[in-house]
Amino acid sequence: MNLNIKISVLFAAIAAMLIALLMVISLFAFRSFSIASSSEHIRTAAEIVRVHLTESMINGVIDKRESFLKRLMEVQGLASARVVRSPAVVKQFGSGLHEEAPSDELENQVLREGKAVYDIIETENDTLIRGTIPFIATNRGEPNCLQCHDVQEGMVLGAVTMKVSIGNLKTQAMLTVAALISIVALFMGIAFVLIRRMINPVSATAIDVENAVQRALRGDFKAKVDQITKDEIGQIATDMNRLLAFLDQGLTRIGANVARLTSRTPSPDENQLSATIDMVEGLTRAAHFKQAIEEDETKAEIHTRLVRALEGEFGIREFSIYEMQANKNHMTPLYVDGQPQASCRWCDPQILVRSEGCRARRTGHLVDGVLNPGICYSFMPPEEAMDRKHICLPIIQSGAVGNVLQLVVKPDEEAAMQEQLPYVSVYLREAAPVLETKKLMETLRESALRDPMTGLNNRRFLEEYVDTLVANVQRRQSQVGIMMLDLDFFKMVNDTYGHDAGDAVIKAMAKVLRQAVRASDMVIRYGGEEFLIVLLDASPEQADQIAEKIRSTVEALDIQAGTTVLRKTISIGVADFPSDSDTFWQAVKFADVALYQAKDTGRNKVVRFNTDMWKDKSY
Repeated sequence: MNLNIKISVLFAAIAAMLIALLMVISLFAFRSFSIASSSEHIRTAAEIVRVHLTESMINGVIDKRESFLKRLMEVQGLASARVVRSPAVVKQFGSGLHEEAPSDELENQVLREGKAVYDIIETENDTLIRGTIPFIATNRGEPNCLQCHDVQEGMVLGAVTMKVSIGNLKTQAMLTVAALISIVALFMGIAFVLIRRMINPVSATAIDVENAVQRALRGDFKAKVDQITKDEIGQIATDMNRLLAFLDQGLTRIGANVARLTSRTPSPDENQLSATIDMVEGLTRAAHFKQAIEEDETKAEIHTRLVRALEGEFGIREFSIYEMQANKNHMTPLYVDGQPQASCRWCDPQILVRSEGCRARRTGHLVDGVLNPGICYSFMPPEEAMDRKHICLPIIQSGAVGNVLQLVVKPDEEAAMQEQLPYVSVYLREAAPVLETKKLMETLRESALRDPMTGLNNRRFLEEYVDTLVANVQRRQSQVGIMMLDLDFFKMVNDTYGHDAGDAVIKAMAKVLRQAVRASDMVIRYGGEEFLIVLLDASPEQADQIAEKIRSTVEALDIQAGTTVLRKTISIGVADFPSDSDTFWQAVKFADVALYQAKDTGRNKVVRFNTDMWKDKSY
């Protein structure tokens, strides 16, 4: 029910109530007036009858009273009049005329109590007011009652009963009330028309505003409110139109800018307001995500946080994150379906060793297998999930693909994934520069901990890693073999053949050392022509065997240095941690002491440390 109908119904209800109330009050007032007026007429007529009867008794013409009553009936409105005698008068003068005996209980009541009684009598054709008025004996006036009646003052001598018609008054009252109600109804009708004329602009404007608001809630801000009047209501319509135009232009600009940020294509029938809110909320979450990953320490932490975002923010459960290996045509799966370091599940494993097989890695563009099924030949879902499709998004770092995010899509999730894809892309775009920064920092850190000539870890690496190494040895209660190695007469190579030849010898030594130990062991260029090897979980016998193997290999090695072939020997000192010392660096020093013992005793040999070699007890 709109405002116009509500006001009309309310006004009609109020008008009906007022007319009904006015009619009730008017009828009640006329009725009360008619009864009061008729009662007063009856009292006046009764007093006339009393005076006439008194005069008739004094003058001796009381027997003419019946004709007087008949003449009295000629008075307009008087329907009947009769006199009744009280028992005291009957006793003194007899019963009198037949009509003067009490005819009903009301007259007997009046004769007993001496009080007037009035009643309303409804007939088929008329409405009558009946009044029975007592005659009370009194000695006042001249003549008076006590002059003729042998009674005490205050006794009831009789009563007169009269009936007065109020039919004419009733008819006049009804006509008057009808005229009054007609006038009021006419006034109400005129007022209703005037109010409707005033309310119509308000109602129409309210309806237009309601329609505009409903359209705005659906994202459509192009509605218009008609300006019907030039007063405050018209101003409301004008201001509403200005507000709608402002919101439409503002949301259009905001939506366009946000859509550019998210690379999202707006739908023609979408709710512009809801879509803008969703996009802004998505960008806000992406900004919080970026702030969080900027404070992470490593790439691994960023990858973990990205996985949490995919699972928590987007509800994606089937996906893979790959990382490109620097200077290699390899890809490594970091996460598969939320599991770290899992095997390749959704693609041909050949892409791990030949990354060019990955279309996203090769092109650097988004690969949408939902819109273009079969676009990538490397997508090979398992047999139990052959209905899946994929979307692969490259993460560009330093102008090249650094990571690939593969989203695996179920058939009933394709539409939802297309809706989420722009926001996922925003997350990846925010993550890309941070990953690039972390990668650069790790590269710089790696270069600071690695010898650029040989690719071996340097002494600084050992200094940073030693605490972890010692903690692992103590926890596992294992042995570590420590070898200090130094090329014999290396300075002669540089002096005789030049530094290029010296570099070739150093590189050849590094290669021999790497090949002689396990991948879990550490080969460190300790400085110049000096190397340090840490053998994890190695007994003294195993350490001696490896040391001797290295010595003999170096001795037999031909090193090509330009046009010259060189042969070198190496001296090795061996110590154990924690057998020789419970301090790692002390064990390194003991290996160094054993090395110098090998140098002093002829070079090209392996010497194991013993306590007799240690003279500096304060070290």
